[in-house]
Amino acid sequence: MTEQPEITEPEPLAGSGEFMDTVRAGQPFTVTRDGSGTGSPVPPRRRRRFVPRAEFAATSRTAPSVCLDAFRADQDHTAEQSDHLRGRGRESAAPHHRPG
Repeated sequence: MTEQPEITEPEPLAGSGEFMDTVRAGQPFTVTRDGSGTGSPVPPRRRRRFVPRAEFAATSRTAPSVCLDAFRADQDHTAEQSDHLRGRGRESAAPHHRPG
């Protein structure tokens, strides 16, 4: 295992964006004060936007099944509550289109 480069505490604050760019790129550092380590800057984790198809398929195999009729009834109940809280009855709500 290679040792992390050390950087003294004032160096990252010296105004150079190079240090932060290097951290963002994944280079580990140990920040020191008076010769002893005080911490290690860590780049923010990047959130994945997409899940690979194979991973989604593998996870879906173990997911519980969903009863579509129960799901729709639950959604309708939630919509009715929302309409009621807004002071509208179902008759004034937009009609729902359900594919057959």
